[in-house]
Amino acid sequence: MDDDILEQYRLEAAAAMEVEAKRRIAESTDVENDEILRNTSLSDVEDLVPALLARLGQVRAALDGHGGGIKVTSSEVEDDGFNLVLDLTGACLSCGAAPGTLQGVKTDLENDDEIAKVSFCSSLLDTFDDLGREFILAHGQVDFV
Repeated sequence: MDDDILEQYRLEAAAAMEVEAKRRIAESTDVENDEILRNTSLSDVEDLVPALLARLGQVRAALDGHGGGIKVTSSEVEDDGFNLVLDLTGACLSCGAAPGTLQGVKTDLENDDEIAKVSFCSSLLDTFDDLGREFILAHGQVDFV
């Protein structure tokens, strides 16, 4: 019984967070342009960053709302899709939630059919304190190159 109630609360909280994230994204972006970018092949865009941002889910609300962003440090096209190395920018560099942000960015982008792999620039590790660095390396489920 307790597990059922916990699961119900978890699902309700997740749904509320999704609604709020979409609202915040809609307030701070050009929704029509994002839709165009999502439907345009990454091979056909001049600047990957806006197209990648348009492909993000809830994590974009955190990036936009907290003054952060992403930067492409490397992009290679393989047979299975794009292999990207990304860096965080702005306020994301000093945020304690950055490990979760990295996971969200990786998960969202790797759900796109055109993106095979997302890794992050190893210099990001220098922006974390010792505890944050240990945590992201042990539990982050992201790769640094």
